[in-house]
Amino acid sequence: MDIETSSPGQSLIWSGGIPLLAVSPGLQYNVFGRKSVFELLAEKVGDVFKKLGGKGRLSEKDVDEALRQVRLAFLEADVNLKVVKDFTARVRERVLAGDVLESLTPAQLVLKIVHEELVTTLGGKQTALVPAGRPPSRLMLVGLQGSGKTTTAAKLALHLRRSGQHPLLVAADTRRPAAIDQLTVLGRQLDIPVYATDHKVAPAAICTQALERAREIAANWLVVDTQGRLHVDEALMREMADVKDALQPSEIMLVVDAMMGQEAVRIAEEFNARVGLTGLILTKMDGDARGGAALSIKAVTGVPVKFIGIGEKVDALEPFYPDRLASRILGMGDMLTLIEKAQSVMDEKKTREMERKLRSAKFDLEDFLDQLQHVRKMGPLGQLVDMIPGLSSVARRLPEGVDEKQMKKVEAIVLSMTSEERRHPEIIDGSRRRRIARGSGTTPQDINQLLNQFREVQKLMKQLDSGKARHLLSRMK
Repeated sequence: MDIETSSPGQSLIWSGGIPLLAVSPGLQYNVFGRKSVFELLAEKVGDVFKKLGGKGRLSEKDVDEALRQVRLAFLEADVNLKVVKDFTARVRERVLAGDVLESLTPAQLVLKIVHEELVTTLGGKQTALVPAGRPPSRLMLVGLQGSGKTTTAAKLALHLRRSGQHPLLVAADTRRPAAIDQLTVLGRQLDIPVYATDHKVAPAAICTQALERAREIAANWLVVDTQGRLHVDEALMREMADVKDALQPSEIMLVVDAMMGQEAVRIAEEFNARVGLTGLILTKMDGDARGGAALSIKAVTGVPVKFIGIGEKVDALEPFYPDRLASRILGMGDMLTLIEKAQSVMDEKKTREMERKLRSAKFDLEDFLDQLQHVRKMGPLGQLVDMIPGLSSVARRLPEGVDEKQMKKVEAIVLSMTSEERRHPEIIDGSRRRRIARGSGTTPQDINQLLNQFREVQKLMKQLDSGKARHLLSRMK
């Protein structure tokens, strides 16, 4: 895989299966926009280690000051106080107990220890779904109203289908008839079967009927959307117990809004005590405040986070990897997730063809448009860029701006060109520029800036082919 970047504010080129994207500084296509709590946390923690890296040797005082700043950053992100204290204490003990302070690269060793302890705090290894001994496996979703439970049920079903399973969605939230309609619509959109009945039928009875339906259609997973409440109460817990008895689920997963901060931890503790949770799904993890609950919830409850929701789209659900989130928080990127996202939207044959074009410098605006559309399918661009090691610091040097709208603007410009113009942009003269600008709702200057940027991309393609391109990390120093 090759990863190349020009100077800050210019284009990013991803090849080897990672879609290519050119970002034009002239059009101010800043893709980062609103920052998530983890981007903000990564900035603060990154500054701490940048200061440590400037020191040849570290003293105990240096370590204590760095950990104090890390502790403050975590507390501002709404991480549980006890969890933060335990985490920093473990780091301090390991740093001072070893030969870290005498090392020639102490900051790197401290970072390694912080990463390992952060992974431990987040839950250690990734925890997969547990299937039943005999199909169908039964997954019961619980949670409060407004947590995104119904949408998450559809997202989970889509995840299962993409994993080669045959899910059946079950609408058992009879307290809110709109939830039944919502799940039915989502199932139709995703082409996933939904078992729904009259809202007057008891949820436990619905689950029993759904099991029979699953066997009839050979579904091997049931994803059950249960009732919610505005707050935890005795009636809700009794109903959850009835559904659990009828369903005998192999997974009971709590859907909780990460933006609730430490209240999310309290809710998880209460549900776990009453119904026994096997996993957690944290929604709205792309939010810009109080998302630090994700760093606390496993350590406090003992229940693993299995999935995180990172947007409103039906495919905006990811398995939770503690090591990958720890790497992103510490500015180390998350290339594995980025590659997985790219592979999910590009087939292998098309990827090989694109690589051939890149290597032969025959990349044209038709290919550019295709890559742009694939990048948009991968998710919000700010999240993608955050996964590339070292690029968070570049993001901070760029001006604030909008993201998806600017992507659409570039797409509109290219779509307003004829096929001949996309294949041979050198024929675009003044009159063609004016026509393209009218068709895309932009200005001739915008067209000029995009074409100039594309020429820079082509130059970089030639560098890649001649072996002159350098790895991303070396360009970020």
